[in-house]
Order: sequence, then C-alpha cells, then structure tokens
Amino acid sequence: MAGLSSQELTRLLLAWREGEQEALDRLVPVVHQELRRLAHVYMRGERKDHTLQTTALINEAFIRLLDCRNVDWQNRAHFFAISARVMRRILVDYARSRRYLKRGGGAEKLSLDVNRIAAGERDLDLVELDNALKALGAVDERKGKVVELRYFGGLSVEETAEVLKVSPDTVMRDWKMAKAWLARQMSNTSQVKP
Repeated sequence: MAGLSSQELTRLLLAWREGEQEALDRLVPVVHQELRRLAHVYMRGERKDHTLQTTALINEAFIRLLDCRNVDWQNRAHFFAISARVMRRILVDYARSRRYLKRGGGAEKLSLDVNRIAAGERDLDLVELDNALKALGAVDERKGKVVELRYFGGLSVEETAEVLKVSPDTVMRDWKMAKAWLARQMSNTSQVKP
C-alpha cells in the first residue's frame, strides 16, 4: 500500500483493533486508496451493462472493512485477503440481487472459456463462479484463495505469493490448476441446468 511499509500497516491495523483513533485516521486514506485500486482493476473488465458503480463498490467495501474492527489482523497480507473477500462478497451479492430482480433468476448463461478468468474478463456469471469457487475451496483451500486474490482482489502473482506465504511458482501452478478445475465445474453445472 502506497506510503506505508508492510510493518507500519500491520502496526496500524493492530493499533486500530485496540481502539486507537489516530491509527484509524492514518489508515483511512491508505485503505481507501487501496480499495480504489482493487475496484478499478475489477470494474475495468466488467460487462457493459453492469450498473454497480466503482465508487459504490469502494464505499460498500470500506464500510464493511470498518465493521471488521474486531478482526485479529495478522499483517498486510491478511488485510489484502480480507479486502479481496469483501469485494467478492459485494460483487456476488450484487449479481444475486440482479438475478432475483429478473424474476426467477434467468441470468444469461455464458460458457466459460478457461482463459477468461486469466485474461481478467468479468462477463461470466459471478454467482456461478462463486458457487464453483466455494466447491474448489472445499477441495483445495489454497487454490480457492489464489483465485479469490487474483480474480477478485486484483493481486499479481507476487502479491498473491506474499499473502499466502508460498512461492510465485506455486501460485502459478495453483492458478493454472484452479482455472481448469473451475472451467470443468462450471461447464458441468451449465449442462445440468435448463
């Protein structure tokens, strides 16, 4: 995060959890800037008809992160992981509500090209991806986290490796296997549904 070292960010997160207002005051602009970066990475590839605005995504994520005051923050990497999960939840909840509004959830089904996740395309069914990602997490939690951090969190291979405390090569192997697993899972799900 710009302007703060990893150690300083960790110290501020821990101080905030302990109730220090000054720590929160220093965190707010940095967290907001990071959320803006993550939101722009995500929203840049959104469908043309997507109605959730980047600012609304940032504000909702910020509010939810503020509600995480009692999280036992471990470090900067833990913050990245929580931020990615918060963004994922917001986007999936939004997609679910849009489906609901379409009476019966008749969301358009799109075939999953294995390379669409890697290319950062966001026009696939987020609810279907979320369900597949939950299933992947049950089978292999780390691979699920790799997808969540890279796809929803917009993290690079190196940042993902730092968060998960593994090598970049491990992240790349997990990323490749997770994409193949998700493509298979989502194509199986699409074939079952009418």
